[in-house]
Parts: sequence; C-alpha cells; structure tokens
Amino acid sequence: MSLRLQAITRDEHLAFVRSRPSASHMQVPSWGDVKPDWRAESLGWFDGQGRIVGAGLVLMRPLPKIKRYLAYLPEGPVIDWHAADLERWLDPMLAHLKERGAFTVKMGPPVVVRRWSADAVKAAIADPAARRLGDAEATTYEPAAFEVADRLRRMGWQRTEADSEDGFAAGQPRYVFQVPFAGRSLEEIQQGLNQQWRRNIKKADKAGVKVVRGGYDDLPAFYELYAETAGRDRFIPRPLPYFQRMWNALTAEDPDRMRLYLAHHDGEILAAATMLTVGGHVWYSYGASTSRRREVQPNNAIQWRMMTDAHELGTAVYDFRGITDTLDESNHLLGLLRFKVGAGGEAVEYLGEWDFPLNRVLHKALDLYMSRRG
Repeated sequence: MSLRLQAITRDEHLAFVRSRPSASHMQVPSWGDVKPDWRAESLGWFDGQGRIVGAGLVLMRPLPKIKRYLAYLPEGPVIDWHAADLERWLDPMLAHLKERGAFTVKMGPPVVVRRWSADAVKAAIADPAARRLGDAEATTYEPAAFEVADRLRRMGWQRTEADSEDGFAAGQPRYVFQVPFAGRSLEEIQQGLNQQWRRNIKKADKAGVKVVRGGYDDLPAFYELYAETAGRDRFIPRPLPYFQRMWNALTAEDPDRMRLYLAHHDGEILAAATMLTVGGHVWYSYGASTSRRREVQPNNAIQWRMMTDAHELGTAVYDFRGITDTLDESNHLLGLLRFKVGAGGEAVEYLGEWDFPLNRVLHKALDLYMSRRG
C-alpha cells in the first residue's frame, strides 16, 4: 500500500506529534518560527484510509540569487524508521521537495545505534587506548539501526561525516547523554547520581542557592551569563533576539514547551538554563554560568531542580543533549562530558545526519550554507 505525502496545517502537525510518546523539539511546528531565515513547511504521510501516519517539519534555506533550496529535517521526520519498505516513506518526500526546488535533502533519523552506561563511559575516559567513545565497547547495540543505515545507503542517501575534531559537526549532535526516567522514582534517580553530584547538590542547598523559574523578562539576565560562558568555553553565542523569538514561538504553542531556570545566591544570578519538553522527552537545551562563586555549586543545583520538575511532568527521558566523542584529556569539552556522566544515565549514539543530493553540482555548496545556519 503506497503512502500519500502532502503539506499539512500546523494544527494537523501538532495533533500528530501529541499522539506520539515523543518527538524532537525540532520537529514541532513552532520550531519553524524559531528559524526565520528558513522557510518552514509541515509534511504529512497518509495511509489508504486517509489517516496521518507520519509527519515532519522541513526547513528550506535558499541559495542566493536562484530559487533552489537546502531542505533540512532536523532530528526527523517522525515516521516508521524500521519499516522494511523505508523507500515507501522517503521517496514521496524526495519527490515533493524536488518539486519545491530543493537541491539537497538533509535529515536526522531519530534512530539509536549504541548506548554506553555511565560506568562504561568513565572506563573509556580512563583507558589510554580509547581515543574516541566509538572505540569503546558499547553496553548495548541496536541491530535494527544498522539495517536502517543499509537501507538508506541502497536508496542513495549519504551519511554526513562529522567535520570537527571534537565530534560536533555542523548539524545536530550524533552523540548525546540521557538519563532514563521511565518507571523510576525520584529517589532512584537521585541514587543514580555520582557522589560528587550528590555532595554538590547538598553544598548548594546549605550555601543558600535558590533555583527559581524565570520568564521572558529574565532572558537578558540569562543572556549575560550565556555570553560569558561562550567566551570561556570558546563558542560563538547566538544573539539575544534568538532566545526571545524561541521563547515566544515555543510557549505560544505549549506553555510548558520551554522553561527558564535561574540559580540565585546572595542577590546574584550565578547560573541559568533552558529546558524544552515534547511529550515524554525533556531536554536541557542551553546552559550558562558565571565563573564567580563556583564553590556554591549552582550548576548542580539548577540541574537537579530541572530533573525534579521533569520527573514531576512524567517524563521518560531527561536529555543532556550533545557530548563530545573525543576522550582526549587536552580537549576542553571533556570536562563537560564528565559533568553529564555524573548524572548517571547513558551515552547514546544516533544514526547521524544523512544527505540525498537532488542536484550534485549544487550539493557541493552544502557545507558553505550549513555553516551559515542561524
């Protein structure tokens, strides 16, 4: 039975997402409003009875002077990735996007390949022979993911290789760190934290650190810390209007889609973080902190408050987002990996991002335009 694909309304798209256990926060209609430099369109897959059985948010970025587009489905689409006839899902999408003027289609299948327990990650960091996380023996493998990859290659899709030594490529992270919450009490989750995390949470509480939820008017305070963090950790910060647009777009769709948390101590904000929620999946999205008074441990305090609130929401997964896959002690991102591993949980490898060149000449310009993404 063939599937029919067509553009759908935002309401239809959102209703489908809400019918699923979870979907990426980059696959909800409002994410298109966060990216004004891209033209957003919601796509729906329909079965023979006219029911929506899949959906995707595609972002289209134009090449200058000609009406050709890079079509991007970040961490999507939301379809049956393990279907034996995967081309039945993807071929109509390619045809539709080609008609829309796409020269390349890029997507990020939300398919897990391997998982490493926190103990396995710590052992890999301590192993001088392991240069990257992928070199270490995984705790669990997902054989079906390799079948998906084989099907994509046979269809002509090409996996985008990471172009950064620290494992962070131009697209979405291939490696993330997640703490499973499903079926676990808050006490069990707390017991999964390492001793340093538990000590730091107690130390913050004893020092009088107070974590509160903020709102739109608190975004400039968050941004001040975020800009300081960018300078310290050597990354280019997004502008304040990006976060203001993100807040307005996401909370208009769902009041709990985006939250802001602030850690106060003696009248000063020492740390701040954003949290995103779609269905049973919660993401720690952006974090920021000052170098001052780090001894009162505001970062652990803010994470524990977010984890507590996520558990109260009934989340199945608390997601720390991207981690580096390099285990080199000289890499400045290794400290961030250690911090996330301290929360328990597991490192997770996804299938990565894949390209389908619809026009091979224009496809060569892909890296240039991906680097300009905002």
